[in-house]
Amino acid sequence: MGPASEAPQAPVAPPPAAPAWPTRAQRGEIDHIRALYVQTPATLTGNLAGLLLMGLIFVPLAPRPQVGGWLLAGALLWLLRLAHYLRFRRHPRSDEALLRRWRTSWKALVLGQGAMWGLAVWLFWGLGTPYHAVSLILIVYSYCLGSVQLLATQPRVFLGFISLVLVPTISRIASDSSHAWHLQLATILTLLFGITVVMARTYSGALGQAITLKARTDELAARLRAETAQADEARRAAEEARRVAEAASRAKTQFFAAASHDLRQPLHAMGLFAETLRQRSHDPEVASLVNSINESVDALEGLFGELLDITRIDTGGVDVNPAPVRMRELFARLRLHFEPLAFEKGLALRFRGESHVAQADPVLLERVLRNWVSNAIRYTDDGGVIVACRACRGRLRLQVWDSGIGIAEASLPRIWDEFYQVQGNRPLQAHHRKGLGLGLAIVKRLADLMAAPVTVRSRLGRGTVFELELPAGRAPRAPPEPGPGDSARVPLGLTLQGRLILVVEDEAAVREGLVVLLQAWGADVVAFDTLEAVEGWLASPVATPPDLLLVDYRLPQGRTGIEALTALRRHWQSRPLPAILVTGSTLGGHEAEAETHDYHLLIKPVLPNKLRAMIAFKLGVRQG
Repeated sequence: MGPASEAPQAPVAPPPAAPAWPTRAQRGEIDHIRALYVQTPATLTGNLAGLLLMGLIFVPLAPRPQVGGWLLAGALLWLLRLAHYLRFRRHPRSDEALLRRWRTSWKALVLGQGAMWGLAVWLFWGLGTPYHAVSLILIVYSYCLGSVQLLATQPRVFLGFISLVLVPTISRIASDSSHAWHLQLATILTLLFGITVVMARTYSGALGQAITLKARTDELAARLRAETAQADEARRAAEEARRVAEAASRAKTQFFAAASHDLRQPLHAMGLFAETLRQRSHDPEVASLVNSINESVDALEGLFGELLDITRIDTGGVDVNPAPVRMRELFARLRLHFEPLAFEKGLALRFRGESHVAQADPVLLERVLRNWVSNAIRYTDDGGVIVACRACRGRLRLQVWDSGIGIAEASLPRIWDEFYQVQGNRPLQAHHRKGLGLGLAIVKRLADLMAAPVTVRSRLGRGTVFELELPAGRAPRAPPEPGPGDSARVPLGLTLQGRLILVVEDEAAVREGLVVLLQAWGADVVAFDTLEAVEGWLASPVATPPDLLLVDYRLPQGRTGIEALTALRRHWQSRPLPAILVTGSTLGGHEAEAETHDYHLLIKPVLPNKLRAMIAFKLGVRQG
């Protein structure tokens, strides 16, 4: 069908226009009208009192028709004004047009009352004694004074009202020649007429300013309410956006942590099997292959740790809990972890200033030093690494010195940036090229969290020194004396001949790798995959107390390795059971549990040399 056959479309009606907001002048005029009605009850009360007084004073003096007619007219006007006021009370929010119409009728009633009081002087002047004359003038003039407040905002009505009251009064008194002082009294009333007009103008100006200020205040209040509503809406939107961002950040952190945990499991098993292969084969090529596998596993472990650390810091998931930190204990843990690695590279690892105590978060401080010592060993091929603590001007300076490849001066400002890796003048060896360039960025953020300034100095080919400044702390209670099996230096060779190690690990590949590796080191091993299996073994007559517990933190059915430790130690209360817990989660929170339940924690993937050093530390095993 062509266009001509199409049905005509109905025109679209324009949207209704928004009601116009009254101007400030219009709002002021409306407020003036409302003010008239607000004051009406007081006016009605005064008029009623005046009518009663006039009746009491002049009913005995004036002719009955004269005073009765006047009182009847006054009562009728009073009732009309009362009805007018009650109509306003029934419709207090009337629109501007209706209020203007009501004001017209209100003016007519007010002027009618003015004429009534002016007529009273013509009717009742000269009756009775001077007392009655004075009473009449006071009553009439009191209404002129009262009209100043009521009619000050309506200057024309006010002038008409007092003219209707005072002009007849002045004329009647001036024309009364029966009193010698009639002209003087008329003159005085004329002066009062002028004074009243001036008073009304002054009051009108003050009241007008007050009403204008009220209108301006109402306008500002309306704007403030509108802006407050907009600000509240923006705040709610920002709050909702913040909640969404926090939820997304938590989900990202939890997802990465879960993915990291799941990926660490096969890497952990790979390292264990590779070390077992080294133990069973003396082929140099196999040993080289195992070394490469372990380096790759170590590199992946570092990548997972760095990515998760930077995520937790950026999402505010790292709390700072300062406490006294003994350098001796901190250095002992660093020595335990890094001395085997330094020994394998032929480097000397020395510690200085072990007697000092710093005030810092012990976990964050150890992570900073671990990063620096790890980098120092990685990038140093000759010489050694020194970890030192020394007092300076009431504070402590922790320093990590190395004699490694160094950093070019131009690169120093950027080493704290994310994903930045130093490019030296000579190509890096394979063991140097690891990481994402996040380690020093993490260190800087951790130091900022602790409010600890960090600095670095370096020379190419000569080495590097990293420095962290901390407040000095008070020494906590003395640590326990080291036992006969404790050693600051953990040997690389390890024999576990005659030792029984209990393993609880739900991942089959990891469990098998642990069993094979521990047996290669000479240990007897009993292994379980669940807490229920451990409890069943404890109930059997063949259960013998193990020398060491090696337990995974996360077990099936929502159980934990801590529950396994508790069950085993409760069964053998008479002897201590040293324990190592292994976990693939790096979200933190295990440090307090480790202290409470007396175990050491290893993060998957655990390289065999780390596991070997930790077992030697827990059992006090030396090279046989």
